[in-house]
Amino acid sequence: MPVRERYTAKFVYLDTNGKEVGTSSEVYDSLEGYETGSASMITNMSNIAAHRGKVKHLREADLFSVTLKCHDPSGELFFLSLARGRITVSSYTDDAIRKRVEVWADSVPELT
Repeated sequence: MPVRERYTAKFVYLDTNGKEVGTSSEVYDSLEGYETGSASMITNMSNIAAHRGKVKHLREADLFSVTLKCHDPSGELFFLSLARGRITVSSYTDDAIRKRVEVWADSVPELT
């Protein structure tokens, strides 16, 4: 069960010579918010005028994370956080849980 989601969109503003004249980032708590918010940043004329440059969405720099509340078959509860380049297991007492998570993560090609 997800207990928290975070999506961070990163932007850069470039002048007519391609020189960086500003940056910004926006944080959203849902995928829908991220998609809608990112699109609105690209077309926000007031913000573009304030930065005096053309906005570019730096998708490769965007950050994503989700924290899941997990139930181990032993009855123990723990949290699993997945982010770009990082998996964190927390609030567990039995090291077997961490080992099971490692085996699972190694079996998911998208996580390697």
